[in-house]
Amino acid sequence: MVSTSSTTNQDYYADGADTAEGRVFTVTGQDWDEIAADMGDSDAAERIVVNMGPQHPSTHGVLRLILEIEGETVTEARCGIGYLHTGIEKNMEYRSWTQGVTFCTRMDYLSPFFNEMTYVLGVERLLGIEDGQGNSTVPEKAQIMRVLLMELNRISSHLVCIATGGMEIGALTVMTIGFRERELVLDLFELITGLRMNHAFIRPGGVAQDLPPGALDEIRSFVALMKKRLPEYAALCNANPIFKARLENVGHLDLEGCMALGLTGPVLRSTGYGFDLRKAQPYSGYETYDFDVQTWDTSDSYGRFRVRLNEMHESLRIIEQAADRLARLEGAPVMVADKKVAWPSQLSIGSDGMGNSLDHIRHIMGESMEALIHHFKLVTEGFRVPAGQAYVPVESPRGELGAHVVSDGGTRPFRAHFRDPSFNNLQAMGVMSEGGQIADVIVAIASIDPVMGGVDR
Repeated sequence: MVSTSSTTNQDYYADGADTAEGRVFTVTGQDWDEIAADMGDSDAAERIVVNMGPQHPSTHGVLRLILEIEGETVTEARCGIGYLHTGIEKNMEYRSWTQGVTFCTRMDYLSPFFNEMTYVLGVERLLGIEDGQGNSTVPEKAQIMRVLLMELNRISSHLVCIATGGMEIGALTVMTIGFRERELVLDLFELITGLRMNHAFIRPGGVAQDLPPGALDEIRSFVALMKKRLPEYAALCNANPIFKARLENVGHLDLEGCMALGLTGPVLRSTGYGFDLRKAQPYSGYETYDFDVQTWDTSDSYGRFRVRLNEMHESLRIIEQAADRLARLEGAPVMVADKKVAWPSQLSIGSDGMGNSLDHIRHIMGESMEALIHHFKLVTEGFRVPAGQAYVPVESPRGELGAHVVSDGGTRPFRAHFRDPSFNNLQAMGVMSEGGQIADVIVAIASIDPVMGGVDR
């Protein structure tokens, strides 16, 4: 929770931070009394430093905020990160390229499909499956399924952002209906992939398996229901004077500030600049879908809320188009036809949805010992990726999410590093919060929508 003790202020000033008086301090772990003595400031005794988090219900995860306050006004704010320590990027160096999907899907745990997608696109570029010009040999059905899952994931992620943001300012109805709708999306994920989170479903060359019977009907029912449910958020929040008073002119950051700090996603689009990688650098056939990039012009927390709300409507449009396309591709393959990349069971999936995989493996076993050995080595060791490096970004719910993958020609990533938008966007916390009240810090953090799994990957 919040600690107002004046003797626990480690990491308050960054090394070499300039104060208002122009002096420079290097403070990495001292008591406040010592800091005040070093500053020689007669007003230092009147200042209070509070630690909000890392175990605080309003910091969106294990995020520590170090706030200097005068009364209720925040005069300086810093972030303390690194409390999650997943080590995902390093662990991926000890697993095969396909197993790497199982690790990276757990980074930003609210948008797992985007984590998988950016990594897989990088691997496919190194394999030559994707050439960087939008040309890919990944089957059309797999491409459409990827888009479908990502847009469903965008809706579920935005719902969590709006729901938790509402809860933190006391709008509990927004929280309950937000998680109500998210459960419906997770039900679809479970139907399609078998898991509600951490799916490892998007694989190099395609996806793990075809859609199960009845999935398209469930998706269409969900879209019809969400078209009725989303207006509830507008009715509850858009013109609500209490809701608007808490969000308008709070966490203000204009376009110049976003560009200077490298912020992307709804935070950037709330300044009126319509940068969206799905339009600017299309991937997976996004250029063939009819949708609009949503922007707002207030550069504040309210604008970010409206952008996310409008983006969910656009995602429903894309999902409808994807479902119509999938209906015309009954029985089409969902994995690239390359026996050096795809498992034999995946090559068979698509002929009748889910069947024939075991029959195909039995056929391999009876065909030749060499074919069986190849299958065994492909599953246990993985395929080799030509030496090189690639960076491929995608538009996640929080902004530009990119994977820089490096191969030395082996069966495991030599290096995998992710540009997570939560990490970059969190830089704006201090700028958004300083000069406002403590209560406004909560709103500013919620409007950034950071997920600490992506920050501390």
